Amino acid sequence: MNTPIYSQLVRHQDRDYSPFHTPGHKNTGFFPENLLQLDFTELPDTDALYEADGIILKTEKNLAELFSVRRSLISSGGCTLAIQTMLRLAMHNGRKILFARNIHRSAVNACALLGITPKWILPKSESGLFTGRIVPEEVEQAFLEDKELSALYVTSPDYYGEITDIKSLSEICRKYNKLLLVDNAHGSHLAFLKKNLHPIHLGADMSACSLHKTMPVLTGGAVLNIGHTALEENAKNAMSLFGSTSPSYPIMASIDLCCDYMQNGGIAAYHQLEERISPIKSLANRQGLLQPDGLCDNTRICINTPGIDNQTAFFHKHLIEPEFCDGQNAVFICTPFNTEKDFQRLEKAISELHGNHSVISETTVTLPQTALAPREVLLAQTETVSVKNAVGRISADSACPCPPGVPVVMPGEIIDKNVLQQLEKYHFTAVRVVK
Repeated sequence: MNTPIYSQLVRHQDRDYSPFHTPGHKNTGFFPENLLQLDFTELPDTDALYEADGIILKTEKNLAELFSVRRSLISSGGCTLAIQTMLRLAMHNGRKILFARNIHRSAVNACALLGITPKWILPKSESGLFTGRIVPEEVEQAFLEDKELSALYVTSPDYYGEITDIKSLSEICRKYNKLLLVDNAHGSHLAFLKKNLHPIHLGADMSACSLHKTMPVLTGGAVLNIGHTALEENAKNAMSLFGSTSPSYPIMASIDLCCDYMQNGGIAAYHQLEERISPIKSLANRQGLLQPDGLCDNTRICINTPGIDNQTAFFHKHLIEPEFCDGQNAVFICTPFNTEKDFQRLEKAISELHGNHSVISETTVTLPQTALAPREVLLAQTETVSVKNAVGRISADSACPCPPGVPVVMPGEIIDKNVLQQLEKYHFTAVRVVK
């Protein structure tokens, strides 16, 4: 068979690694066997995603009730579509938005497409090992200094499981009549833990939730949750601007099945997951392995792994596939669909690790100077140059040391000597710049 993708997926499945990565269903047979036979399209009795008035609308109402929000919009285009829609709706308040610097690439691209002007605010990390959190006082100062800002956009939880103080941020946003938007891609399940930490519950106006990451949904299944009445009316039109006119019915059906699961025993399963993971985190502490501090997702395991030259090889030796290894830290996404065998393998691997840390101080990041707006960069001609020849040039991409991190440079920013040092530190050899 000349089927490179299919054949490799089968080979990977045969390795029987414990899956501590997305998707949340962990390929355990959660879905009915006939799901892929239901790959239909918009028909008289199957409704239409962007003009939903039948079965899709009913499921969206079920989701809104499940998440305790005013409106839930289904996306089969992943959290990217939910983020694009969220930013399009927020533009009614203005085109200048305060962004936490650790945003997903899809939000940067949406700014370019929509003509949004970003202003950046850096998360703070005491240890310097993890991304850190946005400081509420700095948000308030930004609103006082720039009256044109219409909203605040943050990522919470971040890739490492750190949860920002959404409640305090929402109070500041209400005080200054700004919208609070949350990329909750890795936190859809937070509404169903023992303590509800979902952003809408804590005061956010909108949250983009990537269901497939931490819940039993096919990859690409997401929802945009809306908590602000004024944002409901044009939400479907906003989503249709970006979404495919051929949404996947199997993905939407998997969201439907997930909703039913959560309403009938799924919440208890997530509570049990918290209890199972607690002793694993305690084990990591006893081994001296640093973990994110402060308020974190109880179901995500993130440990600093000093002294390992090849993290991936170490965990593969234990038949474990982590979500991500960045050279310093290892991230494990856990759901109720991980087995006891999975957790025992992880415990054995962690028991072989030992912390060996010198004093770690907070990393200071300096924001580069902005020369062009994201939309200007999107429409400009670009070229790729070596990093050593990039000083003084305008970046056409976001250069990030690892997917969950804070980008060294964003599209439209000038690559200065400090940026060059950071790019070389993270082994970038070439960058795309504006001609």
